[in-house]
Amino acid sequence: MTPLYDRDGWIWQDGEWLAWREAKVHVFTHTLHYGMGCFEGVRAYEGEQGAALFRVAEHTRRLAESAHSLDIPIAFSEETLIEAQQACLRKNQLTNAYLKPTVFLGGEGLGLRAKGLSTHVMIAAWDLGPYLSPQATRCGLRALTSSWARHHVNISLCRAKTSGHYVNSMLALNTAVKAGFDETIMLDPEGYVAEASAANVFLLRDGVLHTPEVTSCLQGITRDSVIQLAREALGIEVRERRITRDELYTADEAFLTGTAAEILPLRELDGRRIGARAGAPAVDAPIADDSVTARLQRLYRQAVRGELAAFKHWLTPA
Repeated sequence: MTPLYDRDGWIWQDGEWLAWREAKVHVFTHTLHYGMGCFEGVRAYEGEQGAALFRVAEHTRRLAESAHSLDIPIAFSEETLIEAQQACLRKNQLTNAYLKPTVFLGGEGLGLRAKGLSTHVMIAAWDLGPYLSPQATRCGLRALTSSWARHHVNISLCRAKTSGHYVNSMLALNTAVKAGFDETIMLDPEGYVAEASAANVFLLRDGVLHTPEVTSCLQGITRDSVIQLAREALGIEVRERRITRDELYTADEAFLTGTAAEILPLRELDGRRIGARAGAPAVDAPIADDSVTARLQRLYRQAVRGELAAFKHWLTPA
């Protein structure tokens, strides 16, 4: 596999274009040492009208709010950053792509006071295939409940997508993967379901969708998209509330949502087959076409490609 840093292309940084291989930072870059930075993951899809960014305004607003919560000033308006993301697609001749706008601090000095440091914003875009595998999208994931708890609201910023926050996610995910699982489910400090390593969690029980309230989990933009699709396109009730892990064990269906992950079925948790009570297929079999998860997958694919008139406002042409 070609290293991500060794490819042709262009990266937008601080209002200028840098050749992909020349986009480098100093080893004393403050964010490298302390994790004080924030980022977004944005997807672009090719539709009938060409390439378009999916909910880029919401992603860019969250980036700005994350930086503000960290008390990091950004010299660029949200409008400028959206235009830069559009330009990044065009300059790199991309249609189906993943974009990573990132805010980080310079290398003028070290220390926790973080004073007198420059602020930098970069945007990179590249082709992105399935988050895990086509089989994972069709058949679902096996997950392990993590011994690593998601942060309490007074420990970290739950609404901000901060760089340092993902150490917690990586510890949990790597433990699960080493044990032979695909994903992890993280609990909040009180033992309620928070989220997966980098995705929100939904479960279906008796025709109602449930998802954890946004206290110890990120207020995901894909999560919001799925809530709207379920309510408005399928007429399904969605409740945001505290959820216990055994509710996932006994759910009729469960799935994860995220910008990169899109919608991934969750088929097993801690060795318990989800949906067994409702007669779900075996873990390695495709999910049923008439399941709510599959219906939402199809609706989401239509929405990101501009095929649903009611949700075309989610798209910004490149």
